[in-house]
Amino acid sequence: MAGHGLTARGLATRQRIVEATGEQILTAGIGGTTLDEVRAATLTSKSQLFHYFPGGKAELVQAVARWEGEQLFAAQEPEIHDLSTWESWERWRAALIDYYIGRGRWACPIGSLAMQLAATDAQTARSIADSMAQWRGMLADGVRRIQAGGHLDPGAEPEHLAAAVLAAIQGGLVLSQPEGDGWPLNAALDQLLHSLRAYELQRAPSV
Repeated sequence: MAGHGLTARGLATRQRIVEATGEQILTAGIGGTTLDEVRAATLTSKSQLFHYFPGGKAELVQAVARWEGEQLFAAQEPEIHDLSTWESWERWRAALIDYYIGRGRWACPIGSLAMQLAATDAQTARSIADSMAQWRGMLADGVRRIQAGGHLDPGAEPEHLAAAVLAAIQGGLVLSQPEGDGWPLNAALDQLLHSLRAYELQRAPSV
C-alpha cells in the first residue's frame, strides 16, 4: 500500500512529490518530466526520491495517476452522486469548470495520462481506463435518476449520454488548452446540457 509505514512527515513529503510531479506532467507531459526536475521542484535528494518511490519514475507516475483520479472525483462531490434534477447538473457543471479552469488546468489529468501511457505502461493505462469507466458509470447513474424523476425522455440511453458528456469535457479541454482560456469547455458543456434539456422539451406532451 502506498505510504505504508511512513511517518506523518514522510507522508507529507511523499504527497508533495506526487503533486509537484503531477503539475510537471500537465505542463511538459510524461516524457518531458524527469526525476531531476522533480527533485529540483521539491528540494529532495535522489535518495529521498527513491526512498518514497523505489520503482522510480514508473511508480511515481502511478501515484500521480491515483492522486489525480481522487482529486477529479472529489471536485465533483456531492453532485456526481445526485444529478437527479437540472439544478444538480448545473451545480456539477460549475464544480467541474472550477476544478479545471479555476485551477488553470487546461487538460484533463487522467485523460492526458491515459493517452500518454497507452503505448508505454499498459498496467497504469488500464488503471486510468478503469477510472474513466467509473466516471462514466457515475454519470450514467445520474442520467437514470433524472429519467426516473420524469425530467428526461425514458427512451434515452444512459451509457451513451454519459459517454457524450465525457466526450464534451475532453473535447472542450483540448480546444481550451491552446487558447489558454476556458470558453471552449464552457461552450461544450453549455451546449450539451442545453441539448439534453431541449430533448426533454421536445418529448413533453402538448398543452
